[in-house]
Amino acid sequence: MEEKSTATLEKIKEAALAEFLDKGFQGASLRQIVKTAGVTTGAFYGYFSSKEALFNALVEPHAAALMGRFMEAQTSFAELPEEQQPEHMGVESSDCVHWMVDYICAHRQPVKLLLTRAEGTGYEHFVHNMVEVEVDYTLQYMEVLRRLGREVPQLSQSLCHIIASGMMSGIFEIVIHDMPREQALRDVDQLRDFYTAGWLKLMGA
Repeated sequence: MEEKSTATLEKIKEAALAEFLDKGFQGASLRQIVKTAGVTTGAFYGYFSSKEALFNALVEPHAAALMGRFMEAQTSFAELPEEQQPEHMGVESSDCVHWMVDYICAHRQPVKLLLTRAEGTGYEHFVHNMVEVEVDYTLQYMEVLRRLGREVPQLSQSLCHIIASGMMSGIFEIVIHDMPREQALRDVDQLRDFYTAGWLKLMGA
């Protein structure tokens, strides 16, 4: 019985992944998911309370993994002694971005669901939330530089948001365009070089 339940659950998830990827959360048909999975609507509700609960089950582990690793990189940098932070600039974020590329390439379909098909769910602002975290930590780092005696010009929060949004959107292009891993790593490294040079210029380095 346990084996049968697990098999049914996987059929539902497989059918849902295809339907959500094709039509997005809002356009997806629960009736079609149930039909493709070969189960009754009643059986479906034995596993999930709603279409959104099903969507969440598909993306939540990946959202948690990506955001968790991203936050770990941000906090580990911010927790360094202030005088050490300038020489570490970019080290933690580089490791994080490489990890994210590998993770995305290993879980392409559910990550694509999270990043491109989540409108109408609690995950539709996932990238925006990452950008907001990046902006907060960037502003904190600029204050650290000022305390260290660096002449850092005042940069508006809105400008920092635009820059961080461009960077995040660029990284996640690897999902949208299904880039091979090696190309993704190369492109993302060059993208980071581009943004790092820009930040250094703006920060008066």
